[in-house]
Amino acid sequence: MPKNSKVTQREHSSEHVTESVADLLAHQEPVDYKRSTLNVTGEAWDKQKEGDEDLDAENRPAWNSKLQYILAQIGYSVGLGNVWRFPYLCQKNGGGAYLVPYLVLLIIIGLPLFFLELAVGQRIRRGSIGVWNYICPRLGGIGYASCLVCFFVGLYYNVIIGWSIFYFFKSFQYPLPWSECPIVKNGSLAVVETECERSSATTYFWYRETLDISNSISESGGLNWKMTLCLLVAWSLVGLAMIKGIQSSGKVMYFSSLFPYLVLVCFLVRGLLLRGAVDGIMHMFTPKLDKMLDPQVWREAATQVFFALGLGFGGVIAFSSYNKQDNNCHFDATLVSFINFFTSVLATLVVFAVLGFKANIMNEKCVVENAEKILGYLNTNVLSHDLIPPHVNFSHLTAKDYNEMYRVIMTVKEGHFKELGLDACLLEDELNKSVQGTGLAFIAFTEAMTHFPASPFWSVMFFLMLINLGLGSMIGTMSGITTPIIDTFKVRKEVFTVGCCIFAFVVGLIFVQRSGNYFVTMFDDYSATLPLTVVVILENIAVAWIYGTKKFMQELTEMLGFRPYQFYYYTWKYVSPICMAVLMTASIIQLGVSPPGYSAWIREEAAEKFLFYPTWAMAILISLIILASLPLPLVFILRQFHLVSDGSNALSVTYKKGRMMKDISNLEDNDETRFILSKVPSETPSPMPTHRSYLGPGSSSPMEMSSAPNGRYGSGYLLASTPESEL
Repeated sequence: MPKNSKVTQREHSSEHVTESVADLLAHQEPVDYKRSTLNVTGEAWDKQKEGDEDLDAENRPAWNSKLQYILAQIGYSVGLGNVWRFPYLCQKNGGGAYLVPYLVLLIIIGLPLFFLELAVGQRIRRGSIGVWNYICPRLGGIGYASCLVCFFVGLYYNVIIGWSIFYFFKSFQYPLPWSECPIVKNGSLAVVETECERSSATTYFWYRETLDISNSISESGGLNWKMTLCLLVAWSLVGLAMIKGIQSSGKVMYFSSLFPYLVLVCFLVRGLLLRGAVDGIMHMFTPKLDKMLDPQVWREAATQVFFALGLGFGGVIAFSSYNKQDNNCHFDATLVSFINFFTSVLATLVVFAVLGFKANIMNEKCVVENAEKILGYLNTNVLSHDLIPPHVNFSHLTAKDYNEMYRVIMTVKEGHFKELGLDACLLEDELNKSVQGTGLAFIAFTEAMTHFPASPFWSVMFFLMLINLGLGSMIGTMSGITTPIIDTFKVRKEVFTVGCCIFAFVVGLIFVQRSGNYFVTMFDDYSATLPLTVVVILENIAVAWIYGTKKFMQELTEMLGFRPYQFYYYTWKYVSPICMAVLMTASIIQLGVSPPGYSAWIREEAAEKFLFYPTWAMAILISLIILASLPLPLVFILRQFHLVSDGSNALSVTYKKGRMMKDISNLEDNDETRFILSKVPSETPSPMPTHRSYLGPGSSSPMEMSSAPNGRYGSGYLLASTPESEL
């Protein structure tokens, strides 16, 4: 302290000291209030440790631009399900009529919950673990459950990318290797491979050349080395995209998010020029209005909305946590939700334009094969020439002429018609053969592309699109693991990312053995559906009922600069929780009604056959569901009974720059609250306030606080924004 200060002078005088606290503090070392932090850990103050944490907070990565962030969210939410799941559900559940329940549920469930996840991530600026620890420590298991589900999904999802990589490299040849059945030599004879002849060239290539699949999940058959290499490439791509966090993954998103739209538009233009494309689109959008009253349709629509937006995985929260706090996340939620919907519709148009073309090709093939049968019956006098209409020309037989001839023969030979073995060859029957998932991408679509002019080009484009769709979703899924773990445990980003990818590759070898496809089906059906539904219900309850919808709406008003629509208040509070509870109940009933099983490819029969899971596989299946849900009750019990500290029982206030430290670890709970707040618990300031530092209902604004003579705490100290809010 300076020698000529008032305080020093008073020390050597007999006058009564009347200096104010403000005068005393005026001579202390200046305090940088922006960089002052509140320590609520109850631990001894460690200058080096807090300096590192402060630096980490200041250096938290941020998106380079709003466009990069939007593309990342689109790349994450728009995935393989938009291409091979939505069109199947649309066809199965009433065509154009299915769009009505889907759109309704997108608005009352999808959009509000998507907005909620974006808002909490942006508000608290942490991954899923940190977010739910802050909102409700007893429900902190939500974040850990999300990480586990992301891990399970990432394990098998990257296998699908590996399959796409295999097909991508196989597409650089003409003719395409799945366009014809292979010829095998049997002594001096060359014959078509029996398994291929009894199925089809594309089916054979998928099951035998690609997967080399075993007859059941119990027959391991060893590793498929081709798929093992492809899986290694897939995890290498993901690791390279993720190793620098959003600095690297954000740049990847420019390509991986936009390229699929380029391919879809090209396929749509090409598809509409194909013969029969209009038949497919007309069949697709012909509404079957009676389906809208079927509860099963609404259940499947709700499930598709739920998974299409990536709710509960933690990827949405992770991406939004890198935003500035004044970002308009309501606009982002609306934009991404409806881009997702219109992408699904675009993909549906493409799929059914191509499948309409394929249906016409297959129908013509059916007509030719059956016309040859009829000619044979005519030549052997099994059928009379009088049964053939005079205008029918077998050299240029149309589907219409064949159907007319078919009806005449069926009428005349009614008693012996079945013995003739003739097919109706109706285009409607071909269009009704609904396919989804791998059956659509690797069998139906590949078969259609063999009939395209310049088929290798379109095949390369298609599988490159699948790789990019999968990569965009995998980056979001991996962010749902890496962001919360790095935020919570302060591990090195590069080391953890590489270690996570290596570990996932090793565990993922279970999916590239010959029975691996059956494990992919198991994980896809059971590892995420029920646990994620529970996670999202608890997310909704934590914000709407525990944290408080009114308080959350007020914080959003402070953060966004405008008050969100009252619509969100009622959907978060009542509509979404009820709808999600109904969906969870329906999912449990569905699991109970439908026996757990899988479709196995039987080599000898060259056909699929439904098999039940053996006992050991059932044990794995149940373990997946339990393991993914286990963090929820475990964390609740540990924190409810104070077996693990959540940091709420021992608090200390530390101002690093001012060297001021007040230990209150021995105070009672009420005294702690009174010390920090000086009023009531409802006014607890957020540990991560926004630019405007919202401090709860009824509290003063930062401007009002700064104008007070002694500040909120009566000592002239103000709690400034953390460094994170300055990003």
